[in-house]
Amino acid sequence: MIGVFLGFLALSPLPAATAADSGKRAVERASELFKAGDADGAIAALNKAVELNPSSAEAYHLLGRVYFQGKKKPHEAAEAFSRAIKLKPVYPDALNDLAEVYLAQGKSAEAEQALRRAIELDPRHDESYLDLAKVYEGRRDVPAAMKVYQKLLGVAPGHPEGLFGLAMLYEGRSENKAARDLLGRLTESNPKHADAWYQLGRLAERGNDLLEAAYAYKQAVASKPDLVDAHYNLGFILRSQNKPAEAEREFLEVIRYRPEYAEAHMNLGVVYTSMNKLEEAEQEYEKAVALKPDYAEAHYNLGVFYELHRKDMPRALAQYHKYRNLGGRDDRVERIIGTGGR
Repeated sequence: MIGVFLGFLALSPLPAATAADSGKRAVERASELFKAGDADGAIAALNKAVELNPSSAEAYHLLGRVYFQGKKKPHEAAEAFSRAIKLKPVYPDALNDLAEVYLAQGKSAEAEQALRRAIELDPRHDESYLDLAKVYEGRRDVPAAMKVYQKLLGVAPGHPEGLFGLAMLYEGRSENKAARDLLGRLTESNPKHADAWYQLGRLAERGNDLLEAAYAYKQAVASKPDLVDAHYNLGFILRSQNKPAEAEREFLEVIRYRPEYAEAHMNLGVVYTSMNKLEEAEQEYEKAVALKPDYAEAHYNLGVFYELHRKDMPRALAQYHKYRNLGGRDDRVERIIGTGGR
């Protein structure tokens, strides 16, 4: 009798509470595996989780994320997210993730519908506002995108991506004061936001406030040393302010990160010329035209260098001809070419 009884126990299904707990542990294990980069292991654990607890919306949600992010299988991900939402209709996170899959599949209308539903279920779901704004940006519907960004900032006033995204839309409409105000709010709450500082520098430079622009660019590169464009713009300002040593430092930083940046080599040539470092200047000009043969301004500067600093008119004329052939127009160059360099 005892053996029969034990056999019966072995064949009996787990109690519901025990199965649910086991399923929850399987989901937790899957999450750990996914974070460790083991997508296949996570999928195996999640399949076990839904076998133990078929009504676990969380298991299907995580399964969708693993399929989408770990396996790059949007179709399977969409099925898993849809199953999670069916099991748990009030599930804004799953709706948001489903919208991202739709966007990856080029299904903009379906993504919009899912994001609107997520916001309806949770009016404070900031990620859905952000993704919906980007949907409209992708359609070039700037007014709709701005409206959603404004709603996002109504829910989360300091949201970094919301502040930055709306600022960029204002800048695109040449509403520079509104853009500056938003970027100022962003850098005040997040002083290390390099992209915000960079955009503030561009706006200040556009308004011819070079001191403010230089300050903003310095903040940008302090926060993100490899922000090449900020180094370049800062170097250009310092060059114009007759600060050659400081300008040299910035252009060298550009070249350190991007050796192929022809414009930085050309500007460094100008800086070295002003410092009377003629060997270094010639090398930088030559690098600029070698890297970018159709760079008219570099050919012009190299021509001037050969003419004035090397007293080598044949080489100067060769560069001036290239400059003119590339569409460059300069009365002095035209006169020199016309007289054959005499």
